[in-house]
Amino acid sequence: MSFLSGVPVPAWPLAAPGELAAPADDGPGNPWFSWRYVHDNAGEILSALQFHAGLTARAVIIALIVALPLAVVSYWWRPLTGPILALSGVLYTIPSLALLALVAPAVGTTSDTSVLIALVLYALLVLTRNSLAGLTQVPAEVRDAAAGMGYGRLGRLWRIELPLALPGILTGLRLATVSTVALVTVGSLIGKGGLGEMILGGFRNNFYKAEIMTGTLLCVGLALVLDLALAGVGRLLTPWTRERSS
Repeated sequence: MSFLSGVPVPAWPLAAPGELAAPADDGPGNPWFSWRYVHDNAGEILSALQFHAGLTARAVIIALIVALPLAVVSYWWRPLTGPILALSGVLYTIPSLALLALVAPAVGTTSDTSVLIALVLYALLVLTRNSLAGLTQVPAEVRDAAAGMGYGRLGRLWRIELPLALPGILTGLRLATVSTVALVTVGSLIGKGGLGEMILGGFRNNFYKAEIMTGTLLCVGLALVLDLALAGVGRLLTPWTRERSS
């Protein structure tokens, strides 16, 4: 018996099945987008969007908190670089459905914790690799100058190396955020997929195109907005990159 067999069917579709059901054809009764559908289900759509964004933010923040120390350890002790990247790479290659099947029974199939753990594990490789790349690209003469000024290893890391590594760290953060937005939808299999539940609900509800398209467009829009926001934060935090490019 699958671990999903005891999970209740998600609350999506967003209204009663009889209200949303549409023929699985290309006729006018089943359009790819419907403002009426959006208007009638605005509250549920907004709730799904908020859950999706919140779960994405939590996963990326936790992954960043874990990945930065791993990148620093790899940077300070180079023999550990291979094992750390290899382990995070192995976790990244596990299929999302298989990973969810492994994690969910341990923490609860009706809790978003299982989805959160899977998302954090997937984001680790991107964040660790890009953070390490940013640290290793700090010029050797800058490190030597900081050491000559009396900075210890920790002081040099905090005051010199991490600020100069910010472009690489932010690149990894943007990549991890966009990929996490997409991966959250997998949680719809246990009723914790945010906008993914709308997409899955549309397929279950006689291929209701408006529901599928609304969830898809909101996922793409959320990823785009978060990516642009992080790009703006990066420009504010790294003004020297703008001067160099100009």
